[in-house]
Amino acid sequence: MPQPYDMPLEQLRHYKPSSTAAPDFDSFWEETLAEMAQVPLSYERHEIAYPVKGLKVYRIYYQGFNDAQIEGVLAIPEQSDPLPGIVEYHGYNWVNDGDVHHAVNLALKGYAVLRMFCRGQFAGSINNVVASNGHNTGWMTQGIQNKYEYYYRAVYMDAVRAIDVLAAQPEVDATRIAVTGGSQGGAITLAAAALSETPVLAVADYPYLSNFERAIDVTPNGPYYELNEYFRRNSSSPQLEVNAKQTLSYFDIMNLAPRITCYTWLTVGLVDDITPPSTIFAAYNHLTCDKNIEVYRYFGHEQAPASVTIRLQLFMDYLQSK
Repeated sequence: MPQPYDMPLEQLRHYKPSSTAAPDFDSFWEETLAEMAQVPLSYERHEIAYPVKGLKVYRIYYQGFNDAQIEGVLAIPEQSDPLPGIVEYHGYNWVNDGDVHHAVNLALKGYAVLRMFCRGQFAGSINNVVASNGHNTGWMTQGIQNKYEYYYRAVYMDAVRAIDVLAAQPEVDATRIAVTGGSQGGAITLAAAALSETPVLAVADYPYLSNFERAIDVTPNGPYYELNEYFRRNSSSPQLEVNAKQTLSYFDIMNLAPRITCYTWLTVGLVDDITPPSTIFAAYNHLTCDKNIEVYRYFGHEQAPASVTIRLQLFMDYLQSK
């Protein structure tokens, strides 16, 4: 692959495509948040055995959007003082045997950690929003003809409720909560920060679901191609593509970015062919909050080792300094 294959870094730093948000963008999300608020805050947690000292580990189940059951893993250090908290979101269809180890590894650094499992992408998280249109393989086109039925409407609300659930844990200080994730999880991190006032920090690695118009045109690999395939299979009905792109505009992280108020930190790899650098910079350059982005010239869709210490320092600075 040419390096870089997308845009030169100097051009990326200034790449800020016009917002595609519809006039009712904010009212749509206020309506959606109001609908989520009608679902009672309810959860159950069940301790599970895990070979580590100083932590309690739980399976947690809570009511998400449309009263769906959402599963996650909760890891809590054993200490008497209120704990800072972190909500983690996973990559696209990337939950491996419950992802317990991710939550435990971060909890061992002194945080109560809730790792949410996206509806339909893990056995215990139920997707109960029925779409009135068909779709092809994957989640990207489920409900894509109607903004109220689109898959990520429910996911974004489940993510907001995950923050509420972590904040409600008796061991947690609700004023010290961060959100984090990579790829799909990075997108959900930014959406949750845009739609909840609780997070004091958002840490998003190579976030997905941004600048859909460009992603459809330039992305050679990964889930964005589900959109291209949907359009190809329905090429005799061009209005479906028009409707789909209008729906996507409500879920585009680029359009949600101006709503984020907490400090936000992103990473980007310049040879990422799954979430192209330009789509990530599109979201970053629409942020109006305090922010920073770490650029990794020779990395693709992966966590750069050099980023680990920086993110841990951010968690410490924003969550453990009080």
